[in-house]
Amino acid sequence: MHSVDGFELRTRLVHGYLRAYRLAGRGPAVLFIHGIGDDSSTWLDMLAALSGDFTVIAPDLLGHGGSAKPRADYSVAAYACGMRDLLATLEIERVTVVGHSLGGGVAMQFAYQFPEMVERLVLVGSGGIGPGVHPLLRLAAAPGAGLMLPLVGIPPVRAALRGLGSLLQNFGLGSDLEYVLAKYMRLVESTSRQAFLRTLRSVVDWRGQVVNMLDRCYLTEGIPTMLVWGTTDHVVPSAHAVLAHQAMPSSRLEIFEGAGHFPHRADPRRFLVILREFLTETRPARYDASRWRGLLRSGSRPHELIDESMVSSGS
Repeated sequence: MHSVDGFELRTRLVHGYLRAYRLAGRGPAVLFIHGIGDDSSTWLDMLAALSGDFTVIAPDLLGHGGSAKPRADYSVAAYACGMRDLLATLEIERVTVVGHSLGGGVAMQFAYQFPEMVERLVLVGSGGIGPGVHPLLRLAAAPGAGLMLPLVGIPPVRAALRGLGSLLQNFGLGSDLEYVLAKYMRLVESTSRQAFLRTLRSVVDWRGQVVNMLDRCYLTEGIPTMLVWGTTDHVVPSAHAVLAHQAMPSSRLEIFEGAGHFPHRADPRRFLVILREFLTETRPARYDASRWRGLLRSGSRPHELIDESMVSSGS
């Protein structure tokens, strides 16, 4: 892959809070949104490879990475507004949005709230498709879980988790375990931990995912959309990929055999190939207010036609 040097974090003050982000390149803009507990560095390979032909922007969501971690609203709607406001400070009016996990839910919400800003949509192991989610996230969202999270950073606990690698593999975490542990080390810090919990509890409870965008997926009609999932993703079950593909008119589905919850890290070369192809071979959407109103008036409700049992399991 290309060198990732020169993609250091920058900051902007938005609404009084520091927002960290990475920005490079020139040409059509591509916004990359990471998942919960992660940060913009997860996209470094993609940023480096695409910056020769595109303007690439990868923020650290509020409460994550180098961004501020205030006591604030961490809902997907608030995150979508944060993306709009950051882009406004950077004088970027339209973007292709690439979102992973929670970032996929934010990307969908962004497209719903600000359709005039969206040219394409790429959802990677995305949240917001159905209730199914990994049991460990349900547990972390439970009352009192915050008292246990700091233990993840204690060396004996980390060693024990690594020793359970084969067991965690069965839960879909095996290949992603080291990466996840490294990121979740930050939860030792109180501000990071509180931001994580507020974010998680805005989208997950003990029954699974709370936010469900399936009822609005028909609004992606006319927006080129690509779905990317790993076959062994049990964090957000891979069955969600099929449901999203059915609910999003003319969407493209790419399945990474053997990949877990991070297909862009499991096979970055293939991910780059399909992403570049998608960016260059599809025409950017153009917002039409009358068409949007028509969709809202006549839109179907695909969630009523879906067998929820397909996505209710976290495994």
